[in-house]
Amino acid sequence: MPTGVAIRDVRQQLFDAAERVLLRGGPSALTSRAVTTEAGCAKGVLHRHFVDFDEFLVELIRDRTARVTTQAEVLRSSAGTGTVAGNLTVVLTDLFTSVAASIISLVIFRDDLRVRLRQTYPTGVPLLAEAAAMISAYLLAERDLGRIAADADVDTVALTLIGSGHLLFAGGNPPDADAVLKVMSSAIAGVTAHR
Repeated sequence: MPTGVAIRDVRQQLFDAAERVLLRGGPSALTSRAVTTEAGCAKGVLHRHFVDFDEFLVELIRDRTARVTTQAEVLRSSAGTGTVAGNLTVVLTDLFTSVAASIISLVIFRDDLRVRLRQTYPTGVPLLAEAAAMISAYLLAERDLGRIAADADVDTVALTLIGSGHLLFAGGNPPDADAVLKVMSSAIAGVTAHR
């Protein structure tokens, strides 16, 4: 990009470029040069907006984690519709076929990034912790509607679903919807209210 040309919403442009690099090449491919090249801008643009590359990555993770809030509202509003396992299948497929799985790898891959993230996220893995909270809230809504057993430990079930979903999608070749539905159905079978 020529010098002196204004870039609209530069942070979002850089975040989107980083996501594409991360999805295409994994955490080892994610460098400031790769991001700015993908974004079509000079390397200095990134450093004008962020102290260093790790700060950029922290902000990228915060931005992508905030998107879980939007997904949480959609999932919660689906309570009482369709099937519980079907709703969980959709949200976990969306979560793990997005950049989420790559961000998890990124957090594991970069020690300095993990240290910085601990200032904001003292426990758990960013994105996964928010996803578990999203699923817990959804399961509570379903419990209030009588579709989940009144004595169900929804927090433990949510963690089980996140772990199962992560394992299903971690191999690189995403499973088909029927495979995800089968796992979700099995995982909630013990807490599904039987009428």
